[in-house]
Amino acid sequence: MDKISIFGVLLGLTAVILGQILEGGHVASLMQATAFLIVTGGTLGAVMLQTRQDHFIAGVKMVKWVFIPPQHDFKKQLGVLLNWSQQARRGGLLALEAYVQSEKDIFVKRALQMVVDGAEPEVIRRAMELDIDSFEDRARSAAKIWEAAGGYSPTIGIIGAVMGLIHVMENLTDPSKLGAGIAVAFVATIYGVAMANLLFLPIAHKLKQHIQTEIKRREMLLEGLVAIANGENPRVLENKLAGFLP
Repeated sequence: MDKISIFGVLLGLTAVILGQILEGGHVASLMQATAFLIVTGGTLGAVMLQTRQDHFIAGVKMVKWVFIPPQHDFKKQLGVLLNWSQQARRGGLLALEAYVQSEKDIFVKRALQMVVDGAEPEVIRRAMELDIDSFEDRARSAAKIWEAAGGYSPTIGIIGAVMGLIHVMENLTDPSKLGAGIAVAFVATIYGVAMANLLFLPIAHKLKQHIQTEIKRREMLLEGLVAIANGENPRVLENKLAGFLP
């Protein structure tokens, strides 16, 4: 559980609400269903229009990384690679076949199978690099839906504000309806800007950080498995991969 992300969301929302109270306002005045519908619905529609369906679905699923990030234990990964290297030097590359069967990570499983099959190191490198590039393209495209939402949200909020003002102008002769229209106008703007800067853009940046860390992990695996295929000494391998450690 990423505690700083949870604390950040709570702190941001608390600051806005507490500021409203300190200014003498009421929290209820920020609760406008119409404004919320305009901003969320409009932003969602705009993002869906610009995004491929598979990227949109992947981006929605990926948001869990913000609060429950994937585990990237580089020290543990280094230990696994060193063990494989030692096993390969003692029993040959075929000694790693048992690890292929038990490996759950598809990326590692495919690369390790190529090592066991005796593929040339450069062939392994090219295949793994292509896999990494493909993962990066898919992951970044998925994460961009949150960045896009952060761009559209404030503008949709302005649309909501204009709609509220139109409603006000249409009811200038009926003072009882003016308050609701003005509330929607200003609250829609608050929703648009707040969602963009307190949720959508921070989520996009946090996902990019996790994607970059995952790419680094895969690059570490690439270098380690290519070194094993080359028959490099485990000590040399350890020194080579030390630069990947945090």
